Amino acid sequence: MSMSRARVARRIAAAAAYGGGGLGLLGGAAVGLLLTEASLAKRLVGGSSDVPPRADGRYGAVFARQSDARPLRLGFAGDSTAAGQGVHRPRQTPGALLASGLAAVAERPVDLHNVALSGAQSDDLDRQVTLLLADPDFTPDVCVIMIGANDVTHRMPAARSVRLLTDAVRRLRAANCEVVVGTCPDLGTIEPVYQPLRWVARRMSRQLAAAQTIGVVEQGGRTVSLGDLLGPEFAANPHELFGPDNYHPSAEGYATAAMAMFPTVCAALGLWPEEERVDTFRHEGILPVAEAAARAASESGTEVVEATRLGIRAPWVLLKHRRRRNLTDETPEEELASAGPEPASNGFHLRRR
Repeated sequence: MSMSRARVARRIAAAAAYGGGGLGLLGGAAVGLLLTEASLAKRLVGGSSDVPPRADGRYGAVFARQSDARPLRLGFAGDSTAAGQGVHRPRQTPGALLASGLAAVAERPVDLHNVALSGAQSDDLDRQVTLLLADPDFTPDVCVIMIGANDVTHRMPAARSVRLLTDAVRRLRAANCEVVVGTCPDLGTIEPVYQPLRWVARRMSRQLAAAQTIGVVEQGGRTVSLGDLLGPEFAANPHELFGPDNYHPSAEGYATAAMAMFPTVCAALGLWPEEERVDTFRHEGILPVAEAAARAASESGTEVVEATRLGIRAPWVLLKHRRRRNLTDETPEEELASAGPEPASNGFHLRRR
């Protein structure tokens, strides 16, 4: 299955690179089945018209008194998951969680600017990147992108989806911005979706995630596999980690998401204490990009990054399973304050897992 997914992912990525847009993930019969089953799923999966809470602002403002270094700039782009749809407090959004944790590790303030849009597909990334780069005083040091689920549900051709994402990554990298992409989540984990739609959704989303990985890494970005929505916790605890609409994560789910992406965001900025090396005890390795992408799509929380950072030439890449750190709201308010929408409430204790 892994090698088959690797071949499909490479075909999709190649079609994206050379302008192909019609390469589909499944045949016409499967698409027809998907549409039939989707009508039932739409009635079972709830929806929300709530506007995600705005979490833009400065995090870790207390560190401004301890260092003359300018604040780090964290950009966020993508769809409803990047925006924080499904929670009600700014501090519960993935942007706020990552900004707080990043401030604690860097011991510097972090300015967060989130341009993600609920319902967005990859064709909205060009507009979002333009917004992030419009202010020369806020070119992000690192940008997190979470995109892909709506591309699958709206049947965007996979090659076009990947091409739009890689174009966005290319623009950000040209602006000297590090990029971390949370690849398409496994839509087969949505509890009210029954077979055979569950199988179809899982196959489509994992194939897109693998192709996204190839495209992003070839542009100098990093990816983290969101898999079954950022870890086996979602499959094991759907009632706890999905929100009231049974589709978007709950506050606990977003904390799991942030925990999965946090080490990679720190590593992209040179802030993670672990060296960029292969740890065979964690089943890491140097692999061809297509094979690594396929493995990552099946293993939630897996990072893929260019192996050139280790002095190894492309197309080989580094497959990483970084140690996670829990992000919990146990930090005293005076230790890590936020100038965001809910001052002094965005602190998170970093605990090695």
